[in-house]
Amino acid sequence: MLAGKKGLVVGIANDKSIAYGCARIFNREGAELAITYLNDKAENHVRPLAEGLGAPIITPLDVQNEDQMDRLFDAISSHWGKLDFVLHSIAFAPGDDLHGRVIDCSRDGFLTAMDISCHSFQRLAKRAEPLMKDGGALLTVTYMGSERVIDHYGVMGPVKAALESVTRYMASELGPKNIQVHAISPGPLLTRAASGIAEFNSLMNTAQSRSPGRRLVTIDEIGELAAFLASDRSRGITGDVIHIDGGYNIMG
Repeated sequence: MLAGKKGLVVGIANDKSIAYGCARIFNREGAELAITYLNDKAENHVRPLAEGLGAPIITPLDVQNEDQMDRLFDAISSHWGKLDFVLHSIAFAPGDDLHGRVIDCSRDGFLTAMDISCHSFQRLAKRAEPLMKDGGALLTVTYMGSERVIDHYGVMGPVKAALESVTRYMASELGPKNIQVHAISPGPLLTRAASGIAEFNSLMNTAQSRSPGRRLVTIDEIGELAAFLASDRSRGITGDVIHIDGGYNIMG
């Protein structure tokens, strides 16, 4: 499904990451990947996974570091000369702001959460656009806390709502260039990022008990959806928030 395509995956922390589940399916479907890691500490966990997928580009990327982002896209341009898809699967808010009330969130905490979790998707898209000469796909990862109040999700709810709005606007702006933009909304999964949310085990138990199939989705199932959205088979879809949560989002 992705034979001959070149893709960038941002957000792998370990083998439980949604981004890794997606990268594994991208690779299985024939894509060649550029994979990033956050810092030296993360490299020890990410590099073996990236090497296992045969990624020719493995490089650090702190999305708040513009020089690193420029070097990443310079490497992609020189190595491939094009890019077919990007997966943005990162989110962060400072702990005190994440665990408190939205109304109590500090200005710095809110700006940090928005910059890393939302605006970084726009910055990746801006750099990817000139490399997508024949069209492409930009994918990000959101969560149902953008649509309704989820206990303990706090400031990330408004931030994810902004990310979904950005997805729609970028889809409109980039559509004439045959670049699709998608927001994937998985159900709760025990990832490194999710472990920072208070009472997350309770959230997972609720989702499992209330979803029609009485189970949680897997990172491989999310990867199957991401691979479809990155492929030419999904050209009629753009700007949508696509739930993959076993139907949990339909339950009142």
